[in-house]
Amino acid sequence: MTEDCLAVFSPSGLRGRFAQGTTLLDAARRLGVDLDSVCGGRGICGRCQVTIEEGSFPKLGIDSRGDHVSAWNDVEGRYAERRGALPDGRRLGCQAALCGDVAIDVPADSQVHRQVVRKRAATHPIAVDPLIHLHYVDVAQPDMHDPASDFRRLCDALAAQWGLTDIHADLAVLRGLQTVLRQGAWNVTVAVRNRRDIVAIWPGLRAQAHGLAVDIGSTTIAAHLCDLVTGDVVASAGVMNPQIRMGEDLMSRVSFVMMNPGGERALTESVRAALRGLIGDVTRDAGLVPADVLEMTVVGNPIMHHLFLGLDPTELGGAPFALTIDAGFELRAREAELDIAPGGFVYLLPCIAGHVGADTAGVVLSEGPHLRDEITLLVDVGTNAELVLGNRSRLLACSSPTGPAFEGAQISCGQRAAPGAIERLRIDRETFEPRFQVIGCASWSDDPAFADTGVTGICGSGIIEAIAEMFLAGLLTSDGVIDGAQAARTPRIVADGRTFSYVISEATPRLVITQSDVRAIQLAKGALYAGARLLMDRYGVASPDRITLAGAFGSHIDVAYAMVLLSLIHISEPTRLRRISYA
Repeated sequence: MTEDCLAVFSPSGLRGRFAQGTTLLDAARRLGVDLDSVCGGRGICGRCQVTIEEGSFPKLGIDSRGDHVSAWNDVEGRYAERRGALPDGRRLGCQAALCGDVAIDVPADSQVHRQVVRKRAATHPIAVDPLIHLHYVDVAQPDMHDPASDFRRLCDALAAQWGLTDIHADLAVLRGLQTVLRQGAWNVTVAVRNRRDIVAIWPGLRAQAHGLAVDIGSTTIAAHLCDLVTGDVVASAGVMNPQIRMGEDLMSRVSFVMMNPGGERALTESVRAALRGLIGDVTRDAGLVPADVLEMTVVGNPIMHHLFLGLDPTELGGAPFALTIDAGFELRAREAELDIAPGGFVYLLPCIAGHVGADTAGVVLSEGPHLRDEITLLVDVGTNAELVLGNRSRLLACSSPTGPAFEGAQISCGQRAAPGAIERLRIDRETFEPRFQVIGCASWSDDPAFADTGVTGICGSGIIEAIAEMFLAGLLTSDGVIDGAQAARTPRIVADGRTFSYVISEATPRLVITQSDVRAIQLAKGALYAGARLLMDRYGVASPDRITLAGAFGSHIDVAYAMVLLSLIHISEPTRLRRISYA
């Protein structure tokens, strides 16, 4: 049968054409997709569950439908009878066979290796002045001579003991007011936001208040639980952005909305569901419950910002890239379907421009280039890079569509950061033999057969180091061409059509850095450089005095190898480069 069915797997981004009748599990194995199965494809273990995406995906050039795979069969029916019904929309990958082009999402619980999301929080010395403060009050008990309501007497206590007037309480707070007052024997702790809104009430004395800082990135979402009294980060967690299955980059997601009426609702619900999971993860790690989170602050690029709020991002898909709102915005957490404190709020930082978002505003506030004399270049490296250049005189900002190459996508053997991915790589200058370090394995390996390392691919930081090492070893010319003349010195340089490739391993899976891989990184780097050069030209400087890398990828890239790449775009030697984690 002809191989005329295109299968695209997310979040890996791996894709290929297969004959009709090929099972999704078989297609996944042939592509190297991380899809679990322990029963040999007999429909017994249920580990290979996948979701068939519905809709039109312009960037992929396919229309994906549920009937583009074979119908529900008897094996799946028996599994449902014995093990319980599959979640809505899921199929067993070993039973569903290709009938047409299809986009397939592999959920986290069907992956052998859990994705690694590296967005640590680096704290800065700041004066902690939270919007929410805790107030312990002694409330007068009701009696037959004072008919005032419990809420009126609570307000009177706050006014008399703390000087707080014009207090408001949400209906969700009022529902538990009488129970809490009596549990605390009329002594309660009240969390008041902005000296006006009651967020939560607890019986007795409570000294801890917590808030959540969230970064919604195109590829990853990170959440940091903070102590609002001390400013300390007490727990962090991250997940892959589930919107990836609707498109790897921002424009793909806008296209998904344009081609699928109501698609923005699916994108909004997916990111809110991910946030609900993160809230549960960080509070559990800290020994708390979601209701202990009093406030959330959310940042993200403009499209992530709009989709989180449930705003249609279509206008951001073309010039003049008009935002629905660019100012700071706050809403009740329940309006965003998030379960935190009864009266909890979510605050979103302001967006700067059409494709320079609230995440960049957060980086500026954190790093403070506007407080220095030296000219600083801030680069939030990701699928969509955002750059800020300037000092205390003025700041300029722009965005740059780097694409997902830095995340391991669009690379022949690339993958997102997960156990089994090469994250560090060195090439011997004499023998050209590689050494590497794999996520999940602390030691370095130089075994081309990957003995006991479980290598599955190479992630973004590994790609950067591989290309930089090839350049430093003389295998790559300054214009990005793999030097075929070096084939006489090492069997690791092999002909690949009209170009050459560098072979990391011939084992399974075969890992090779191709000329196309180099070009993909060059395009991403070129997009970054174009944005930086545009800012420098507009600012009137030849180069910055200081460069700061932010974002999940930016915080993990080795500074030395970043400098190797930067040296190819003529950043002057005095420039200081450092990396920060995204706070």
